[in-house]
Amino acid sequence: MLDRTEARRRLLRLFRGTPVADLEALKDVLHTPSRTTIFRIISEIGYFTSYSHSGRFYTLGDIPSFDDEGLWSHGDVLFSRHRSLRATVLQFVEDAPAGQTHSELEARLRLRVHDVCLDLVESMEIGRTSLQGLYLYVSATRRKAKAQIARRREQFEREGVERREKPASAVVIEVLLEIIHGAKVDVEPSEIAARLATRGVSVTAAQVEALLREHGLKKTAKSHSRRSRC
Repeated sequence: MLDRTEARRRLLRLFRGTPVADLEALKDVLHTPSRTTIFRIISEIGYFTSYSHSGRFYTLGDIPSFDDEGLWSHGDVLFSRHRSLRATVLQFVEDAPAGQTHSELEARLRLRVHDVCLDLVESMEIGRTSLQGLYLYVSATRRKAKAQIARRREQFEREGVERREKPASAVVIEVLLEIIHGAKVDVEPSEIAARLATRGVSVTAAQVEALLREHGLKKTAKSHSRRSRC
C-alpha cells in the first residue's frame, strides 16, 4: 500500500501524461483494487467524472478548460462543469432564453438526452410544452417558462417569415441572370420581377430587392449623385 504522498505523486504523473483515465488505470498506478482508497485520494486533489461513457473516465479538477457553457472534451470523452449529464441538461434548459429542444440539447451535449429529459419532467425539475410539433423544455418556474415559450414563438415566427420571403435557389439564379443580361445593376426590383413574370418565374419585388442587397447589387446613392451635379 502506497503512502499518501507517493500515491498523490503517482496520480499527478499519470495525468501529466494523459488528461483522462479510467478506473483500471487508476488502480494500476496506485497499486490498489480499492475504489474507496482511489476516490479518497483523487477527492483530496479534486476531480471530474465524464458525463459520457457512463461516467467511466476521470480527470483532475485543474485540467479541463471549460467553454462558456461549462463543457470540455478530450476526444469523445465529455465533461461538464455541472458534472453529471442530468445536472447539465437541467442547467442548459434553465439558462436558455427560448428553452431547449431535443435536437438542440443533443447537438450541444453530443449524447442522447431523451431519458434524462423525461426524468427531469417527471420529477418536475423542468417543464415541457409542444410547439409546432416539437417538444420544448423550459424552466419549472412558471414565470420563466412563460418568457421562454414567448421567445421561442417569436423565433419560430421570425424563421417562418424568412422562409416565406426568401425565394428558391432556382429563382435566385433567374434574378441574377436577368441583371447580367440587362447589363445594369441599378434596375428597379419591380421591373426585374415583371420581366421574370413574363417568363413564368414567380418572384416579388420585395424578394428581388432583398436579393440585390444580399449580393451587394442594390445602389441607393445614384439619385443623390445626380442632384449633386446639378
